[in-house]
Amino acid sequence: MLMDLIATFAAGGGLVGFVIILRHLTKGRIPKWTIPAAFGLGMLLFSVWNEYSWYGRTTEALPGDVVILSTPTDKVIYRPWTYIFPVSLRFAALDRTGMVTSLEDSRFRRAEVMLVQRWAPTRRVPLAFDCAGSRRADLVEGAELAPDGTLSGGAWVDVGPDDELLQAACRKG
Repeated sequence: MLMDLIATFAAGGGLVGFVIILRHLTKGRIPKWTIPAAFGLGMLLFSVWNEYSWYGRTTEALPGDVVILSTPTDKVIYRPWTYIFPVSLRFAALDRTGMVTSLEDSRFRRAEVMLVQRWAPTRRVPLAFDCAGSRRADLVEGAELAPDGTLSGGAWVDVGPDDELLQAACRKG
């Protein structure tokens, strides 16, 4: 967040520098009030670009085996342009890079869902999947999945074969 603040001020300062050069080249024909206006405009434009490009920059940096599951968009009252063009400030993704398939029974898998949000640390939620039974379980608070598919300390939840998260976890490859 600190780097974004520094970059915002730098963008405003950069546009001010451009306006000062233009004023110098035109021998002062551009009014003085354009200098502070350029500073504000530069900061505003950078902030809008930074918000709208965050999702793309973040997802492009993820490994190819990470599957994006959902990307809700937000409308924020203090950013009125988001009512016309909603912005994505968070998403959920399945991390297939660390997926573990049971050696005893390939129907059972373990993976983590990443909950990524702008301005917040990424949270990882470990999950267990029963691909044949169309079930999944949260592996939190001491819940564990044994290699034979036995779940201890948790409960399976029937999600159906059309569940996007289950499909992403159970697809081959």
